[in-house]
Amino acid sequence: MGFFNFLQGLDRYAEDKPGIKRLNLRHDYLIEPIRKELQGARVLDLAAHDGRWSYAFASAGAREVVGIEGRPHLVERFQQFPEGLAKDRVDLRVGDIFEGLEAELKAGEAYDVIGVLGIFYHIMDHFRLLQLVTRFKPKLIVIDSEFALRPGQVIMLIREDPSKDLNALPQTEGQEKALIGIPSVTALEAMADVLGYTVEWADWELVPQGKRGPVFDYYRPETKRRGTAYLRPRA
Repeated sequence: MGFFNFLQGLDRYAEDKPGIKRLNLRHDYLIEPIRKELQGARVLDLAAHDGRWSYAFASAGAREVVGIEGRPHLVERFQQFPEGLAKDRVDLRVGDIFEGLEAELKAGEAYDVIGVLGIFYHIMDHFRLLQLVTRFKPKLIVIDSEFALRPGQVIMLIREDPSKDLNALPQTEGQEKALIGIPSVTALEAMADVLGYTVEWADWELVPQGKRGPVFDYYRPETKRRGTAYLRPRA
């Protein structure tokens, strides 16, 4: 039984068995390795979508999870999630993630773990985001993102449709194309280094060859490839 199998009973996922398989595999390789670090932790989940990863953090032992998501209709879907302790521990809020970070800092809030799952390659202000996150002095930052397969410490710029839920939010009123930046692995490592973090990469090669279909983007041979980085303060 995969963790996200309960989603089959929700309208959005009822006909999306491949999507649930993908989420289950990602849960095994994103959440399970840090389960001990999540015990009793206060977690901030950026670009929380419908709260699925916030719910996963809470189910893995986080005492409280605050999620920030820019699209109100996605936040509303969280109401369909199973009732119980995990759901009670999640506080989903509608808002811009940068404005949300600033507001939380101004309020003096503190977080042990910060999740940056699926958003790091849909923004242009990568270093600003990490600077803001660093001010919370977290013990762990989890970044799951696409990374450009180009040599050097670079950020690859591309355009995408902001009307799609899995893409960037509009950056200007009436915008039909948003500009986003996909950093290279070494670009992220450079940012992490100057901010005082070590970087550990999840080993997606551990997934058996025959089970990689749902997470194919973690194995792309060219242009860009998804990966998972765990940033921890340097001792």
